[in-house]
This record gives sequence, C-alpha cells and structure tokens, in this order.
Amino acid sequence: MLKAKDYKSDVKPIWCPGCGHYSVLNAITKAFSALEQAPESSVLVSGIGCSSRLPAYVNSYGFHGVHGRALPVAAGLKVARPELNVIALGGDGDGFSIGGNHFIHACRRNVNIVYVVMDNEVYGMTKGQASPTTPEHWDHSKLTPHGPEVRPFQPCAIALAAGASFIARGHSGDPNGLAKILYDAVQHPGFAFVQVLSQCVTFCPEQAQWKDIVHLEEVCTADPVAAANFLHGDDGFAKGVFYRNPRPVWPVTHEQQGSSDIRRGFAL
Repeated sequence: MLKAKDYKSDVKPIWCPGCGHYSVLNAITKAFSALEQAPESSVLVSGIGCSSRLPAYVNSYGFHGVHGRALPVAAGLKVARPELNVIALGGDGDGFSIGGNHFIHACRRNVNIVYVVMDNEVYGMTKGQASPTTPEHWDHSKLTPHGPEVRPFQPCAIALAAGASFIARGHSGDPNGLAKILYDAVQHPGFAFVQVLSQCVTFCPEQAQWKDIVHLEEVCTADPVAAANFLHGDDGFAKGVFYRNPRPVWPVTHEQQGSSDIRRGFAL
C-alpha cells in the first residue's frame, strides 16, 4: 500500500508561506492513499492560478491548461478514458469567473468527475484583486477601494440549482476531514463539487481567523429542497457533505443499433 508521501512528486511547491493550498495538497495525497489506487490511475486537470499549480506537485498524470477551461478538458478526458479517476482543480477566479459557464453546465451534465475549487476569495497570483466570492465590502484592492459592491457568488447553492449530484465544503485547516470528503467525492458516481476554504494570508490576512469560524455540519441529504433550505441559510463557513443524490451520468449509454435495425425502422 502506498503512503500519502508516495503520491507527492519531486517538484517543490512555490506557494506563499501560510497558503492553504499546502494542506489541500496533503489532503489529496491522503485521499489517494486511502483509495489504494495506483498513481497512474488518476489525472489532475487545472486551469490558471495559484491553485492550478497543484498537478505538478502530485505523482500522477496531470494537465495544466488555460484559464477557466479545466472542466471541459476533464469532462472530455473522462468520456474518452472512463477507467481513470479525473479530478479538476482550480481557484475561485478560474472556476467561478472566466470558467463560470463551464461550472454550471458541468453540474448539469453530471459527468463522473470531481471538481475541487480552492476558494480564497481573491486573485492571489495577480497580487490581490476581488474575485467572484470576495465579500462586497472587502476594500484591500486599489482596483476596488470601496469593495466590489456586489453580492458574492454562492458556489454550493449554484451547484445545487445547476444539478450537481454531490456537493461538499472542506477547510484547508482540516486536511484529514478534507481527505475524507475527497475520498467520498471520488467514489461518488457523477459530478462531485467540493469547495475548499483555503486561506490566502498574503493578500487577505484576516483569513487566518477562518480556523476559528469554520464549523462542521452533519446535514447531508438527498432531498434537493432540504439542501436548498440549508444552503440559502448557510453562513459560508459550514463544512461537510451537504448533498448526495446519485443520478445517471453523462454520456448516457444507449443500445447499439445495427444497419438491419435502421432498415426495419424505415420499412413501409
């Protein structure tokens, strides 16, 4: 049995000190070890951003693509190679801004992949601008000195409305709990969305307090109405699996038709 450290590559991460993504990397390798899967059985697909560097740090196949396009690549890969575990990775800017449309339709389509979004509510790679999940009064950026002044994106609620069949939230400060969520997400048959609160203390030092705010909620349900009621009252800091309701994955398998079947269909 391989240990978590065996799933780490020889490439040294270059994230800032205190970045939550280090713990997300540890959680992913812990989950891979618990799944007892060979490194070559998984593919990590990412777009652009600090979080999207992660495939380079894992001993598996990886694809580092363009901004906001991790999900189309991951879905196409899974359809072509269904025997592989396909995990798409990204941040809140990559996933919910330029990749927002892909996120909605990936939920709707329900291809059997896992999507992990490391959400730090900021564009860290470009020195700290507001992202779709930034609080409306966050005024740390010179581009938005009065804050973005728009309501932040609600990833889990939108995933539910769009049709995701597995919805969860983890915290980088709890790598063991996050590893358990990722373990369940990989085993879920369908599109599994995992939002990870992963602090960026370089541009949002106040996020160091997340460890005191995050709380576990045992609310997992297969009822979309119950899930919606919970998510619309959510403070954004609950963690756990919120919704799990397997449904047919895409592409739907149809019986093969031969030429004789087609001729019979057109017979007078």
